[in-house]
Amino acid sequence: MQELLLLDDKTKSMVEEYAPSRKTLEKLSRTFALFSDVTRLRIISALCVSDMCVTDLARVLEMNQTTLSHQLKFLRDSALVTTFRLGKIVFYRIDSEKVDKMMLSCMDLACIS
Repeated sequence: MQELLLLDDKTKSMVEEYAPSRKTLEKLSRTFALFSDVTRLRIISALCVSDMCVTDLARVLEMNQTTLSHQLKFLRDSALVTTFRLGKIVFYRIDSEKVDKMMLSCMDLACIS
């Protein structure tokens, strides 16, 4: 038995044309996975407010520096967070304004549900 599509050929071709590739979707999935951890979300949220060193982040978030450094490595490796040095102190910052905008959008969604 042949399956019938309820959508028209134009819509079908638009979906096929504009749907992201599997590779793009896999990358997007990895990015969303970074946002699925409460600890990383706390770090991202704090860094959206201000650049901070590990010591300050640990104090503000009440976390030990080992856990914090481990999570910051994930965020650096994914290019969500970058570092800069002032003298001997390494500071962390959100690498893109897009991350800040995404956090705000997600907060709006979280408040809806």
